[in-house]
Amino acid sequence: MTDHQREFGVAPDGAWSAPGRVNLIGEHTDYNEGFVLPLALPHSAVATVTARADRTLRLRSRDVGDRVVELSLDRLVPGEVPGWAAYPAGVAWALEGAGHRLRGADIHFASDVPTGAGLSSSAALEVVTALAFSDLNELGLTAPELARIGQLAENDFVGMPCGILDQMASASCVEGHVFHLDTRDLGGRQVPFDMAAEGLRLLVVDTRVKHAHADGAYGRRRAECEAGAAALGVPFLRDVPFDGLEAALARIDDEAVRRRVRHVVTEDRRVARVVALLDAGRAREIGPLLTEGHVSLRDDFEVSCPELDLAVDTANAAGALGSRMTGGGFGGSAIALVPEESVAAVGKAVTDAFAGAGLAAPRIFEAIPAPGARRLPV
Repeated sequence: MTDHQREFGVAPDGAWSAPGRVNLIGEHTDYNEGFVLPLALPHSAVATVTARADRTLRLRSRDVGDRVVELSLDRLVPGEVPGWAAYPAGVAWALEGAGHRLRGADIHFASDVPTGAGLSSSAALEVVTALAFSDLNELGLTAPELARIGQLAENDFVGMPCGILDQMASASCVEGHVFHLDTRDLGGRQVPFDMAAEGLRLLVVDTRVKHAHADGAYGRRRAECEAGAAALGVPFLRDVPFDGLEAALARIDDEAVRRRVRHVVTEDRRVARVVALLDAGRAREIGPLLTEGHVSLRDDFEVSCPELDLAVDTANAAGALGSRMTGGGFGGSAIALVPEESVAAVGKAVTDAFAGAGLAAPRIFEAIPAPGARRLPV
């Protein structure tokens, strides 16, 4: 008997999966309508679902809490569903708001995406819920539509002002590739990314820390980017040309806003440079751009933290070709591009550095590009 049957007393109608993600480069550019370069992780959220004849939504997580959360699709109110259940409830709310009248459902979730690690555990939960509802209600939603529903749930139901990078990565990534996504029109291209074939590994270092001010600071960064765009008379910072950056910065009086603008414009440029190097078969040369991106996130965007800086600096000193924080920042994870022969040395150096600083041991694993959201056989 499955967990779903034990919990709800019925067999599921289907099972769906949506992955977490790592962003290779392009951080805090998505809500500026810029460019990003994520890959899906093998870690995913899995939902087993049984459709109901009524308008009741029953949610159970294997990983969080010890009870079923029961809600009515007719009484979903932003801010009134606490904890993890707000994410799938927000998806149902967003779908209903888009004009889709849903059947109730019993949903059991199981996820191995590390929470609080900056690897998009919440987006995986949103996208897997949206895909299951789309299939069971025959909505036929596309990957960008699923991502928009997930983002709407997180922005307006949960209250986190994220961009669409995480949801698009979870919905759209392809095994063996990174996704060069234009967040303005949600178009893009899957770029082959086989580091093992080039004698490289992309390591994730989950610092296991998350600083409490992250959400509020994230909102302030977004507001500062919007202030920069307004000062420059453009809709979004994506519209500031790299070649005109210095002249643009000279027109901004606020020093913090000036630094935020510099990060976003140079980060969009770094995404383009990384893609060009990958297309040319020169993956080893992207390392310095990763480190350059971290410095920009640390100094100009001010979203790093001592634990992330320790992971990046130690990995680079131990043989990584380049490293940077990934995700929203203030904790979470870093990535390191490492020659195959240096993987053990880099892992040991980072682990030893954390121990020396009195920190819990980081979780270190390889990022291997995995498939995006999909229906599973049952």
